Amino acid sequence: MHSVPLDRRQFVQGIAAAGLASIARPAHAGEDMTGRPVLHGPVIDLTLDELPVNITGRQRIATVVNHQLPGPILRLREGEDVIIRVKNNLRETSSVHWHGLKLPNPMDGVPGLTYAGIAPGETFVYRFPLIQSGTYWYHSHSGMQEQTGLSGAMIIDPAAPDPVRYDREYVVQLSDWTDEDPMTIVANLKQQGDYYNYHQRTLGTFIDDVQRSGFSATLRDRLMWGGMRMSPTDIMDVTGAVYTFLLNGQPPAANWTAPFKPGERVRLRFINSAAMTTFDVRIPGLAMIVVQADGSNVEPVEVEEFRIGVAETYDVIVTPGDGAYAIFAQAQDRSGYAHGTLASRPGALAKVPDMDPPPLRTMADMGMAGMDMSKGGHGGMQMDGMAGMDMTGMDHGDTSINASGVDPATLKGQPFVDAVAMMPVSRQQEAGTGLDGNGRKTLRYGQLRALEAAAYTLEPSRDIAFHLTGNMERWTWGFDGKKFSDAPPVRVALGETVRFVLINDTMMEHPIHLHGFLFTLENGQGENQPLKHTVNVKPGERVGFVYTADAAGHWAFHCHLLYHMEMGMFRTVIVA
Repeated sequence: MHSVPLDRRQFVQGIAAAGLASIARPAHAGEDMTGRPVLHGPVIDLTLDELPVNITGRQRIATVVNHQLPGPILRLREGEDVIIRVKNNLRETSSVHWHGLKLPNPMDGVPGLTYAGIAPGETFVYRFPLIQSGTYWYHSHSGMQEQTGLSGAMIIDPAAPDPVRYDREYVVQLSDWTDEDPMTIVANLKQQGDYYNYHQRTLGTFIDDVQRSGFSATLRDRLMWGGMRMSPTDIMDVTGAVYTFLLNGQPPAANWTAPFKPGERVRLRFINSAAMTTFDVRIPGLAMIVVQADGSNVEPVEVEEFRIGVAETYDVIVTPGDGAYAIFAQAQDRSGYAHGTLASRPGALAKVPDMDPPPLRTMADMGMAGMDMSKGGHGGMQMDGMAGMDMTGMDHGDTSINASGVDPATLKGQPFVDAVAMMPVSRQQEAGTGLDGNGRKTLRYGQLRALEAAAYTLEPSRDIAFHLTGNMERWTWGFDGKKFSDAPPVRVALGETVRFVLINDTMMEHPIHLHGFLFTLENGQGENQPLKHTVNVKPGERVGFVYTADAAGHWAFHCHLLYHMEMGMFRTVIVA
């Protein structure tokens, strides 16, 4: 049974003095201006340990790097040959994956795919050339260690002059912490897919909707959602009911604070290293100029807010005046937030804004964006006759995928498939559920334009389509209705340029990550399509990306929602 329902303004904000029970910094470590350790390359030593932490007032054990949560910032330089020695002091096998880096396959850090992992007591030496620059991060690819803290930031300075001008910089690493055993969370979700969703609609919300939209439209809406066994409040699997949201390892109550001088150009390197949480980020009173996405430079875009999916990175420039400014990163479902402060003088405090109302899914999130929206209900959609409709029995508009992909009709009735999107479309001109129409200038994928022409200008030789599928009752996830253990590898020829087409048949966003390559996101920007390593695919969306398979090996391809990956949303791409 659920515990006391969570009020969206009353979540676990941690304790003001939160942090590690003990801290042991290496003697050679530098620090940024907030005291966070920084290790400089090209030779770096890391240790993996368990360490007591106290985030919420209860002592728990975290998995840490160099006795730090999160791990130290690694500062490297493009053109270096880096050596990183990782000693595993844990009682179980571990690993470190260098997220977003192009490197030799044996150095990618995925146990069972690129190496055996790092056994307890052993040291693994990573050696690889740095052929790119930007903001990246590292994390474990073993079990649930990423959820329990094993991650850190990695900054690679460019060999050429940086096109981005700034006076000072800070890493802003977002994450989600739970005092629960992650496998207990999985067991609860297996028992009930919406176990942590405390924003369910009630009689009170029905009355509110009747007052706003009328009785008939509200009743049609409820019958439609009930008939499809879905909930429009199903935004995130794991919520503030069990998570405390952290900024650089600190809960909201600790108020991580970074100094600046009024008028400085401050570069903030945002990294979403959460296990399961999508964040919406803003700094009330400051415009943010987006200058980099997933480590690659983009033409500056001025926004008030941006969404950062799990595993994505964004660099922004802000120019604050005198005073204090809140860095506010609310979870997409509005069940909590991470918080920090930029301050021009010690002790300055900024008002923390209220969270937005919990968002609701719409017809577009069910892959129905192209249907008749002329009459009442959700967004004006005609809903008569939809109650009781089985989504897996619907016809679909996705008939253009070639033989390299899966025919969506074959997904109908499969045990790991809840639904097949009827009319998947590009949604890159939308900011996303909970952002569109909120009155703020929000970033959209369609605005990202590479500062230089895309690296991959060859026409792809073929399309390979993947349906992102799931079953909430079984709480299973996969590609094309199959979990990893039942799916064959994807084979791509060495040197081949291919297009991966992602069709999201589920009601949730999925941040899809391809190891070993950067890809050009097809977002309508022609030769200046942006390079990315992770794409956050909206519900009901169809999106393509192109890459050249210029590195041989077995490469991981997966959803970066940790629990989705562990439950089967993972494939192997073999390049040979």
